[in-house]
Amino acid sequence: MGEDIQKHSVHTLVFRSLKRTHDMFLSEEGSLPPLDPKAVAAWRSSKAKDTYGPIVELVKKQQEVAKKAGIPSNYPGGALAITNRTDQDGEASQSLALMPTIGGSHHAPQSSANISAVGIPGYAAGGPSNNTTQSLVTRKAPTMPKPQWHPPWKLYRVISGHIGWVRCVAVDPTNEWFCTGSADRVIKIWDLASGKLKLSLTGHVSTVRALAVSPRHPYLFSAGEDRQVKCWDLEYNKVIRHYHGHLSAVYSMALHPTIDVLVTCGRDSTARVWDMRTKANIHTLTGHTNTVASVVCQAAEPQIITSSHDSTIRMWDLAAGRSMGTLTNHKKSVRAVCLHPSLYMFASASPDNIKQWKCPEGKFIQNLSGHNAILNCLAVNADNVLVSGADNGTLHFWDFKTGYNFQRTQAPVQPGSMDSEAGVFAMTFDQSGSRLITAEADKTIKIYKEDDEANEETHPINWKPDLLKRRRY
Repeated sequence: MGEDIQKHSVHTLVFRSLKRTHDMFLSEEGSLPPLDPKAVAAWRSSKAKDTYGPIVELVKKQQEVAKKAGIPSNYPGGALAITNRTDQDGEASQSLALMPTIGGSHHAPQSSANISAVGIPGYAAGGPSNNTTQSLVTRKAPTMPKPQWHPPWKLYRVISGHIGWVRCVAVDPTNEWFCTGSADRVIKIWDLASGKLKLSLTGHVSTVRALAVSPRHPYLFSAGEDRQVKCWDLEYNKVIRHYHGHLSAVYSMALHPTIDVLVTCGRDSTARVWDMRTKANIHTLTGHTNTVASVVCQAAEPQIITSSHDSTIRMWDLAAGRSMGTLTNHKKSVRAVCLHPSLYMFASASPDNIKQWKCPEGKFIQNLSGHNAILNCLAVNADNVLVSGADNGTLHFWDFKTGYNFQRTQAPVQPGSMDSEAGVFAMTFDQSGSRLITAEADKTIKIYKEDDEANEETHPINWKPDLLKRRRY
């Protein structure tokens, strides 16, 4: 019989291999080739240029600016002092100093307590300095701009007529009338000046969830939970086109401002782009993983922006029909998005925060915190008044630029309704931005306007900047 092979653990075998390797190369340890001095010098030069090159360029630019302004751009050539180490002559050694001294190497050394900070050489905060140390140029702490004053808004008209929750509202481009859609399946058109009913349109077989009025055609577009998207000819008050394709309820729609394109979105997690005239489904924008709650269109990139219950916002390339970018900052469902009419920005609303973004790349600007409720809608006008409406009937008014919340109000419910029926589902400003129209759960439409009697003395700005509100994440 052969001898039994001794079994070793993996641990033992690995260390044996390491020892053999060590013994093999031990004799060659000291025989590495010498470093090339030229190569070492080139490496150090490259490293120094990479590390300090931008600083050198910055110093050169500052020296040029100082030269033009007549300010000495170099320290006066004296020694530098931060140490009390003495040299062979008994005088303070200046070889390790960081601070310029005016009187040269024969000045007494300055203790570290006397050195306030590094400033412009030979100059303190207030001008030329004769001291042996330099003062730091005072720099103001970053401050948040004071918000623009806005008058408070007040309720001035309540319109009843629907017999179900009012879910959507849109204003005519001529500012003469507006339309509302409701859970009673009826679209009603109202006179904006008087609030009187002008017309009722029936045709949907379920809740009407979205409306849009074309600025270039006499068309009204509507969509609802019956998966139907309709085009109404307002000269004949009849449906002239249907856009078929959505697999579930349609929750929002938007018209492109410059081309004849309609975008709808809904519970099938898609947004669909339609040719208004031919009814063709040009693109199906897929990528969201839950209900797409809101869509807006603009002429500049990104031409389509959608928000979803998957807590993301997507920006879409209309020509290619694909996503340009996804914004994932929100932690909860994003039910509303609105574009600023003049700034190249948009806002999004979620229960965690209202967030502002800059186009075209979707750069995060700031949070508007404080409206702690399920936010259903947003609206902004050219005066930088941003309004958010919530499921509990609260309205918050914000200064768009600074994020200052200048007014909070609770929408009163219609007499005979329960307080639990307070809820704002949709809102929009009229074309002038002076009237705010809200669609609510108590089956009414409410119109707000600015308080003409208010001024900065009666309603002062209570401005206490909170840097936490501008957290960048």
